[in-house]
Amino acid sequence: MSRIHRAVEKADREGLLTWTKGDHGGAGTTLQEPPPAPPAQPRARAPRPPAWNPPAPDSTWDVPPATVAPSVSLSPMFVAATAPGSAAAEHYRLLRTRLESKENGRRTQLLLVTSPRMGDGKTTTSGNLALTMSQEFQQRVVLIEADLRRPSLGDLFGLPAGPGLVDVLLGGASLESALVQIPGQQLFLLPGGMAAPRSAGLLESSMMQRTLDTLRGRFERIVMDAPPITVADTHVLSRMADGILVVVRSGVTPRSAVERALAETDTTKLLGIVLNDSDSADDAGYGYPDAPRDNGGR
Repeated sequence: MSRIHRAVEKADREGLLTWTKGDHGGAGTTLQEPPPAPPAQPRARAPRPPAWNPPAPDSTWDVPPATVAPSVSLSPMFVAATAPGSAAAEHYRLLRTRLESKENGRRTQLLLVTSPRMGDGKTTTSGNLALTMSQEFQQRVVLIEADLRRPSLGDLFGLPAGPGLVDVLLGGASLESALVQIPGQQLFLLPGGMAAPRSAGLLESSMMQRTLDTLRGRFERIVMDAPPITVADTHVLSRMADGILVVVRSGVTPRSAVERALAETDTTKLLGIVLNDSDSADDAGYGYPDAPRDNGGR
């Protein structure tokens, strides 16, 4: 068998042949040639794309609608802004980094900060953490005061009285009028507004869910200062959060209170425990060994 026949048989086996009718009525094997190409036509010149003109710079395009506070007087407890070079501020930056490593590719957009009892330092931690996130990431961060029974964040940030989350949920104010941008920071604050003794009903309303959905669309990070975990409001809020951080105070919060708080926390969302007001890493019986030192007590 000639090399030509062997090559034809190989091509047939590999499916490279198309069987056609022979010229004399017998079966024949030929390579099917492609049809002749049409005569070349002159190519039309493609129209030149229009020149791209970048949009005119707009200093407010990336800023959510909000009220810009003319000036604020931050409490000294917010060391991330008032003393950024201090050791305490560095601890909050370390906390932010450790939280980032805890995400494992699952973004924690809405972080709830709570504690076993009042006075453990959750408000101080949530405020400093929100400030640190806005500084380090250069992202839009909003701090929500969700402790509606004892609102205090507005005073701690030195803001005048105005509408807040309660007013938004009751329909008495728009979200834009309640949001406040902190001057000199990439941080926005949604204060609590008026005190609401029966706040659990407001927090589990459809208006609260719509408010959070709107904030998720406007901000990369949402930090929520929630009441102690023994309050019903926090259990409502924890269902809406992506992650939970529990703050305990070194030498003050009883271990039994910590254990009870952890038993009531959704462990699938628990990111960790912050040991607050710690003198050294040696006295950290649990939680982050280098947690922020803070004597604010809130």
